[in-house]
Amino acid sequence: MHAQSVPQDAVNIDTISESNKNALEPCSPAEAIIQYLKEVPEFQRLSILRKQGWENPKVTKFFERQRQTADNSDANTTRHFYNMMKKIGKEMNNATGALKLKSSSSILDLCMAPGGFLATALDLNPNAQAVAFTLPPSDGGHTIFLPEGPNLTINLVDITMLAADIGIQSIPQTHPDASNFLPQHLNPDQKFDLALCDGQVLRPNVHHTRPEHRKRGEATRLTLTQLILALEHLKPGGTMVVLLHRVEAPDTVQLLYAFDQFATVRLFKPFVYYAKRSSFYMAATDVTAQSHEARIAIERWKRVWRLATFEMEMGDEDYFEAVNEGCPSVEEILERFGPKLVSLGRNIWHTRANALAKAPWMKNAVQL
Repeated sequence: MHAQSVPQDAVNIDTISESNKNALEPCSPAEAIIQYLKEVPEFQRLSILRKQGWENPKVTKFFERQRQTADNSDANTTRHFYNMMKKIGKEMNNATGALKLKSSSSILDLCMAPGGFLATALDLNPNAQAVAFTLPPSDGGHTIFLPEGPNLTINLVDITMLAADIGIQSIPQTHPDASNFLPQHLNPDQKFDLALCDGQVLRPNVHHTRPEHRKRGEATRLTLTQLILALEHLKPGGTMVVLLHRVEAPDTVQLLYAFDQFATVRLFKPFVYYAKRSSFYMAATDVTAQSHEARIAIERWKRVWRLATFEMEMGDEDYFEAVNEGCPSVEEILERFGPKLVSLGRNIWHTRANALAKAPWMKNAVQL
């Protein structure tokens, strides 16, 4: 959450909950959430600005240029990204205090390179010991700019291959990656005060290609690997920082609802960097990692990880049903968690809407 709050008297959360609860006709999860949020001023304003952007060809060109820069980064670009992430980390800590730990502490970073986020965490906690994982540059990973030191252990591995750490005992020999899955890297008793989970799947380019069998489930596998390893190796009362996209996305709503049952959840979006994009961070503090609710979440994530990894021939509809088996419906989540979702999302929607309203392509648009 940002240091400056948005006025809360613009709309009554309880009124939204009651008025929209009965309006949720059978529809897709995404549509149900949009229907629920339609009277929230911050979300409504963002929705209008996004629609104006979709109708403007300049927007497509703007984000295409950003993607090209990210996909074809050189040393200077990666250095800029490293420094940018250091600044985002400082801004996040100023807003949430999530990165400042006790005097004797340990940090787990599951997608570290180029290392700016971890650099800030270590600056704030100079006595901390850190264990980091990052994709090898030979596999398309970023160059590491974080200086080496005795308090830092770096593992150059693709974490989506850490099957043993996930708890997978045997790999089907017919699997295309059967020989690529890795032995256990983290001791079961190895625990951390802070876990950083901000990795994203690299888009295929001339430097990095993705096998056909890994295309559908790769983003899911990367996200779940981070969540599983972080939560299973977190000390009681520890902190997790997780990169997410679109507060209102069904997967995001489900994740926020899950964490709200065993942690104190706050959301943060940088004011400058990535303000126009959908990304934001969840800072989950006071995490009761050994609680019944946390174990339920971990077991579900492991089940979905196995589906995304080994059930490659499953049709999309069957896959979707299997992934959501046993989960509460979006309507049930909104009934229990809707008011909290609105409260969490306000500043994120507000910050992004302000950034979009000031974007170059909005110069001649009606300002909201």
